[in-house]
Amino acid sequence: MSKKSFRQALNEAMRQEMERDPLVIALGEDIAGGMGAKGAQDAWGDVLGASKGLMPEFGRDRIFDTPISESAFVGAAAGAALTGMRPIAQVMFVDFFGVCGDQIINQMAKFRYMFGGKATTPVVIRTLFGAGVRAASQHSQCLYPIFTHVPGLKVAIPSSPYEAKGLMIQSIRDDDPVIFFEHKAMYDDTEEVPDEPYAIPFGKAKIVREGDDATIVAIGRMVQFATKAAAALDKDGIRCTVIDPRTTSPLDTDAILSSVHNTGRLVVVDEASPRCGMAADIAALVAEKAFASLRAPVRMVTPPHTPVPFAAELEDLYVPGPDRIITAVTEVVRYH
Repeated sequence: MSKKSFRQALNEAMRQEMERDPLVIALGEDIAGGMGAKGAQDAWGDVLGASKGLMPEFGRDRIFDTPISESAFVGAAAGAALTGMRPIAQVMFVDFFGVCGDQIINQMAKFRYMFGGKATTPVVIRTLFGAGVRAASQHSQCLYPIFTHVPGLKVAIPSSPYEAKGLMIQSIRDDDPVIFFEHKAMYDDTEEVPDEPYAIPFGKAKIVREGDDATIVAIGRMVQFATKAAAALDKDGIRCTVIDPRTTSPLDTDAILSSVHNTGRLVVVDEASPRCGMAADIAALVAEKAFASLRAPVRMVTPPHTPVPFAAELEDLYVPGPDRIITAVTEVVRYH
């Protein structure tokens, strides 16, 4: 085991799966590079370099540069999956999904259902999301609630390098289409990650820490902020359970409900827009299934319902941080 960045963990996961299974291929913009040019036969390796080095190792028969047309290469990935391949398609930013929505929502998500269970579509679509790096509103959204809403899609959102590798390997091995969300502000985060391959099962939440006073459910990068907030609350004698769902579809509802039955309080931290977001979905779940256990109203910690600002000062205010989580937990714990 050695320390790896989020970027390195993703790269290692894809490399190990390509070594294991010759049917795994990758396609996207600027992931191969060098075609007909002098110099090194390699590319930047997608927008933040997670696939760098794969083309020299596996060749152009398995690593494909594509035109700047998400509808074309996402559609190609869906077709390749139907023929038995296991493609990894890289859409640079989740904000660009509008141009390939039909291929995902109306096609690959429904193939298994439309063909009576006889068709599988093992596609992984990698994409960047999230605010905090001054990328402005057209490159910073958290659109995972949209894909969580669509039956037939699985949605994975890793919160650390360890989670990134294990969830990526599981995504590649899964027989359903998976939308894999990578927070761009986490690419240089590092931690100990096993060198050998391992898969993290979908629909099994991680209990990051345990406490009896309140439950905090946080998604993606927000898990880091929730953990920091919980550590700070410890000093005030408030002990929190922090839950990382890992996947929003399938969602580990049992883990969330079990914790709320124990603590009686819930704070949901979600970087997505508050209207029809995962925070609202989880709050509704608890209100329906664990209302009798609640000792305080459910609190949602989210951004405002606005586009992501470009101005640094406004973006810092927009992103939910540890201080807002601390305030929310303190309020529900003191509620009478």
